[in-house]
Amino acid sequence: MSRSTPEPGRLERLFRRTTPFLLLAIVVLGGALRFYQIGSKGLWLDEAFSVWLGWQPIGEMLAWLLRIDQHPPLYYALLHFWMALGDDAATVRALSALLGTLTIPVIFLLGRRLADEKVGLLAALILAASPFHVRFAQETRMYTLLTLNAALALYCLARLLTDPRAASVPLGQQFIDLWQTWRAARAADKETSTETVGYERDLRGRTDWVQAPTRRRWLPLRAIETDLAWLGYMVFTTATLLSHNTAVFFPVATNIFVVGLYLTCCILRIPHPTFRNTQHATRNTQYGFLLNWLTAQVGTFLLWSPWLMAFVIQSVGVYQEFWIWPPTWLSVIETIGSFLCAFLPRHVRWLDALWMVYVALLVLGIVHFRHRPAHVAFLLVVFATPFVGELLVSLRRPIFYDRTLIWASLPLYLLLAAGLRQMRYLPYILACLCIILAANFVSVRNYYVYFQKEEWNKAAAYVAEQVESDDLILFNATWVQIPFDFYFRTYGRPVAEHGVPVDLFDRGILEPKMTESDLPRLRALIRGRRRVWLVYSHDWYTDPKGLIPRALEQELNLISRRDFFGLQVRLYGVR
Repeated sequence: MSRSTPEPGRLERLFRRTTPFLLLAIVVLGGALRFYQIGSKGLWLDEAFSVWLGWQPIGEMLAWLLRIDQHPPLYYALLHFWMALGDDAATVRALSALLGTLTIPVIFLLGRRLADEKVGLLAALILAASPFHVRFAQETRMYTLLTLNAALALYCLARLLTDPRAASVPLGQQFIDLWQTWRAARAADKETSTETVGYERDLRGRTDWVQAPTRRRWLPLRAIETDLAWLGYMVFTTATLLSHNTAVFFPVATNIFVVGLYLTCCILRIPHPTFRNTQHATRNTQYGFLLNWLTAQVGTFLLWSPWLMAFVIQSVGVYQEFWIWPPTWLSVIETIGSFLCAFLPRHVRWLDALWMVYVALLVLGIVHFRHRPAHVAFLLVVFATPFVGELLVSLRRPIFYDRTLIWASLPLYLLLAAGLRQMRYLPYILACLCIILAANFVSVRNYYVYFQKEEWNKAAAYVAEQVESDDLILFNATWVQIPFDFYFRTYGRPVAEHGVPVDLFDRGILEPKMTESDLPRLRALIRGRRRVWLVYSHDWYTDPKGLIPRALEQELNLISRRDFFGLQVRLYGVR
């Protein structure tokens, strides 16, 4: 006789019943951290630029993206419609906070699919309290959208890699079967409709809302869930690519894993992990999965292809000129450290002990998946590929930037969650979890209290208090006029404004550099002016030689200078 499966213990049954409520509590916690004081800090340069693009009609927005920006349009388009609710700092940032909150249940589903509900809940809790994610959930930029789309695509891929029907059934066949079943049911219903008499015939003839359940025309969701997963993978991978251009490393990562796993299984003559312990572990089914996978890649490319030429144009622009410094091994380590405990001061005594905890949990996470090596490979490849990709590209043109790698933190959190789960003994799990959460909450508090953004709101208020109608305001980095005007417009003080070396976007780039040949235009702008304001910011890149203040001091006296975080405001007057 076969041995029956023992009934789960009372504690396990209680945990399963309370899992939805625990997840809800974690989502509420993550949402509260992301929305707390969301409008307390002023918009900085990049955020104000996002708002400025969001104000543009969609057609003009796309034209501006090709001309001056290096990002795809999905986030800006969403922000354009979101701003119907308002364009103050709290409202425009709320979109990012909402997207970041929605990522929390997705990582739970991913963890549950790869391991179990406990790993899913632990990963969701780590993500919810992550100071790195809290920070970018409070910025009017596309990084939480990038993370959400990548998480959804990874979840769809995890479903496909754990579903034998992903290979045994051709891609799209389930949708075709559903359509044929629906048509057959509709034809059968027409044949029998003449036999229906009385109120039932009259009721069915009035509305499809009544007809659908009475005909039982719709199949259970399980009948089409594999095709839904394929479709979800294609759609969300495309959305990831349209969230940030560096997300090209996302399909690179998934292809490295899937094709590498397939080749490994073929070379070693072992069944694909998806089909172990099933009756589908044949070479034909493995070929079937690869064929479906290649079809999905073609579908993803076709969905993304309308943006292809724009991607090439923007990539060429980045290659020709970009401001990011070349990466070092220290910057790589600091990026990983930001994923784990951003905003912790380096001199904290217990920081080394915290790192030891993280390293131990990562090792335990790998041990947890020791019987499922494909899961370990999946998480490690998704984590490492964007790092390696950005480092390789940075050999020619530096693009390595922690926020563009934000989606790579998801497999890291899943490994940490698996490491906690591997400890098994509840007091040990709670002790390590308390250490992680304590570090995260200290980091989040430091972010709320100490993290500063460029003070364009204060600078605009300072100028508005003293500006006169015949004054001139100059901006050295021309696009800093956007965040300054975002706040200055509210004071209703009309005054002449110009960029130096050129007015906003006149050269078709965001930050044109000041050169000696631009000095005659500067002198022409200030000629005859009694007072001139200089809003001076990002000069390390746009005016490294200090040409603008030097030229102004040759013609005018420096009356006052006021420093704000991220910028300086100077007032010059006649001698």
